[in-house]
Amino acid sequence: MDKLKIPNGTVAVPAEYKEQVIPEYRGNPFIEALPPILSAEEAAERLAYYPPYHPEERKLESHYRIHMVQRLFQIFQPLPVHLDMESRISRVLRQGYLARNPLKPQFVQYLKKSDEVIKGINGVLESNELFRTTASGFTIVGVSGMGKSTAINQILRMYPQVIIHSRYKETKLSVYQLVWLKLDCPFDGSIKGLCMEFFNKVDNLLGTDYYKKFGNGRYSVDNMVTAICKIAQNLGLGLLVIDEIQHLNEAKSGGDQRMLNFFVTLVNMLGLPIVLIGTPKALSVLQSQFRQARRGSGQGDMIWERLKKDDTWQLLIDALWGYQWTKKETSLTDEINEVLYEESQGITDIAVKLYAMSQIKAIVSGKEEITPNLIRQVAKENLQLVQPMLEALKKGSLREIAKYDDICTVINVDFAGFLDRSKQTVETEMRLKALQKQRQQEEKEVLLSKKEQAITKLLELNIEAKKAQKAVEQVIEAEGEKIDVSELVVKAIQLLSSPVEKTNRKPRRTIKNMNENDIRFIVEEGRKKQMTAYEALKEKGLIKGIDNVIFQVGRSG
Repeated sequence: MDKLKIPNGTVAVPAEYKEQVIPEYRGNPFIEALPPILSAEEAAERLAYYPPYHPEERKLESHYRIHMVQRLFQIFQPLPVHLDMESRISRVLRQGYLARNPLKPQFVQYLKKSDEVIKGINGVLESNELFRTTASGFTIVGVSGMGKSTAINQILRMYPQVIIHSRYKETKLSVYQLVWLKLDCPFDGSIKGLCMEFFNKVDNLLGTDYYKKFGNGRYSVDNMVTAICKIAQNLGLGLLVIDEIQHLNEAKSGGDQRMLNFFVTLVNMLGLPIVLIGTPKALSVLQSQFRQARRGSGQGDMIWERLKKDDTWQLLIDALWGYQWTKKETSLTDEINEVLYEESQGITDIAVKLYAMSQIKAIVSGKEEITPNLIRQVAKENLQLVQPMLEALKKGSLREIAKYDDICTVINVDFAGFLDRSKQTVETEMRLKALQKQRQQEEKEVLLSKKEQAITKLLELNIEAKKAQKAVEQVIEAEGEKIDVSELVVKAIQLLSSPVEKTNRKPRRTIKNMNENDIRFIVEEGRKKQMTAYEALKEKGLIKGIDNVIFQVGRSG
């Protein structure tokens, strides 16, 4: 599908209408332009992400491997709760569009009378007589660290955010369809802050100037809310996701109720589905009013609990365990599995960070092996701030857990700090250089990535790790940091093809005493003809040409 760049905005996709299996979805451009409805198997395949991994990487030097451990945080293993969420999003999005068909006269009439329809922002909801809303929504509540925001982002990325309609069959239809919009509830729980973020994000997507127009001091909050309602109508907004809803607890007196009234207006009056995401702290503000608005949705609220030590936990750990950069490969034993669960209490973020830090600890210490005791030591040393919460969860004491109204909200393991300390232990000299040359840090990270790729390719060609690393670094030093990875590999192979050692070499025999088939003889004779060692050896047919080397490297990657 060809994409179109909106002036001063994002990249959008032109509408492609798909035949619908479900009768009530047919004839609605907003629904027919959406991606196909997925089965659970298809959703799992689309959601999953496993970063690249090569067992040969275990042979690299330690300071490379601790960088590679970061790939653990890129893994997305679909779990049953993710498939449930994907299905709910798919349903509420389409159900919300049922009554908002841009080709239906009733909906067009409703848009024309929007000024009369949008009422009750300050607490009194008026009935909507122009069309019957089919919108619903649901709430996702779970402790921090379970990946709620990551999962919703992964699901939303499966849908184009902006679709451009120009013609539906024989009918002219010129409209932007904003499929979804995700906002974070402001830290102070204010409607004004939410409105400002709405305007800003819509401007970034569509190249509009709503923030400049409505975000200045001349417009009251009520006027901002009215503007949002109109914008949502005109853009065919399909789904609004509000994350960090627990921040409503910080709203000024009555502010939380005003915010909930605003949400109810969007659902009941505009037919806009809303998904609220928050920690258990949000339960105190999600009172009956918003629940009433969603009473007939049939979707139900999602209470996202910690993982139990069952098949779901095993699915996650199996996905993680395939990524291991210690020199000694450690099998996943029942004891290790038990310790990981005990120390993380089924909180996915803690489990991933604990596994990552344990690998780094094993690499840095030189033990190069993951053991139950190592995991316990890492948990004791690096999870100190969250130990009280984890202990409360271990004991299962409701009285202890009740001390933390937003249990695990402060669980924010300082993995970055841990990694920095480990890197200092491995490479003190590199740390000092980094401190002296802050501006070059980004370039160094890019260069490191090139080094990793080139060395990995050489390892796949059965070249010894230390020799591969030395050759790559020599080529970079000679050619500069902008060298392409493929060229870097080729030149490193050329360098390694030469038998002449720069240090610790034995006294060479004279050419007279050498056999004409001796590699050193061939190299010396080539130099007389102003040929490089590589060219001389290639001429004798002792090594393959560059094209073949590039081909082999490309295939092995």
